[in-house]
Amino acid sequence: MTSKIPFHGRSWILCGKLNLLRLRHNLNGTCNAALMSALSPDSPMNVFDRNAKLLQRERAAKDANVQLYDYIKDEVGDRLADRIFDIKRKFGRVLDLGCGRGHVSKRILSESVEELVLADMSPSLLQQAEITEGVRVKKEVIDEENLSFESDSFDMVISCLSLHWINDLPGCFKRINSSLKNDGVFMAAVFGGDTLYELRSSLQLAEFERYGGISPHISPFVQIRDIGSLLTRANFTMLTIDTDEIVIGYPSMFELMWDLKGMAENNAARNRNLHLSRDTLIAAASIYNQLYGKTKEDNTAFIPATFQIIYMLGWKPDESQPKPLRRGTGQVSLKDLYRLDQIVKESKKIKLDDDDK
Repeated sequence: MTSKIPFHGRSWILCGKLNLLRLRHNLNGTCNAALMSALSPDSPMNVFDRNAKLLQRERAAKDANVQLYDYIKDEVGDRLADRIFDIKRKFGRVLDLGCGRGHVSKRILSESVEELVLADMSPSLLQQAEITEGVRVKKEVIDEENLSFESDSFDMVISCLSLHWINDLPGCFKRINSSLKNDGVFMAAVFGGDTLYELRSSLQLAEFERYGGISPHISPFVQIRDIGSLLTRANFTMLTIDTDEIVIGYPSMFELMWDLKGMAENNAARNRNLHLSRDTLIAAASIYNQLYGKTKEDNTAFIPATFQIIYMLGWKPDESQPKPLRRGTGQVSLKDLYRLDQIVKESKKIKLDDDDK
């Protein structure tokens, strides 16, 4: 599948394959942060610096050209909204967790949702979140990592490209499950492990060449193989997990890094190196271009950047949901699947009554 999306002048779509703070604030730009971590400071799960991520999001929101950097999140938000529309049900109360600038909320229609709660750790991003007419909206500044909603209070929880910055992801999934009503659905999109592998390898090669070792410059991402077990442990059922890739072209590595900063997707790992020398950056850009550089039909050179998107969907258990048949009740052996057509032909014909026709 190939798609093209109108981005700002420095980037274009080549192909698409389909982190603890509670804030008290007023939305005029003032906020106070109190650290409320559920994890011990020396916990191995404390990977991300949530204070740093809050500052990054606030800085990005106050950029005069903030809308220029919405292209990836808007595209994923559009695809996530389509999946909401695929569920033929009207949801009473929905939580958009880590809503950002409304990448999903501006696409949700009143025909699908009655009330929408927008939640984000950044007051500035939350203030800018767009909505559609006809949907009742409530905005709350809440850290995604420390949810405090009442149990059984939402019919649906959605999240678009926010949960990959969570430290305690298993705990977050459990709190989301608790906040859902029975037969409620959780739907989210996160960046996967293959995201920005080109940038990661180029920086590592350049740093290893100069210093004989490497330090993390790209934050770690969850692997698709772990999502299913995390959702199951959080008591979700009827899981659907799939992945897409969006590959975007940039003139050079520097434009890519600039856009990542504009998206507030720059590194926020606790063990990150706060200084990256100019020589290393120049070398990494050269390596990036040599290993991954491509040329358009008009001979314009560019470098591709891969964003792997993991989509997940899970339901909170309920008696009304379909359940698998009891073990041993099957009438056809799996070893006979190769002759399924013959089995169907040999099955008895059932005469329909007039009421069944």
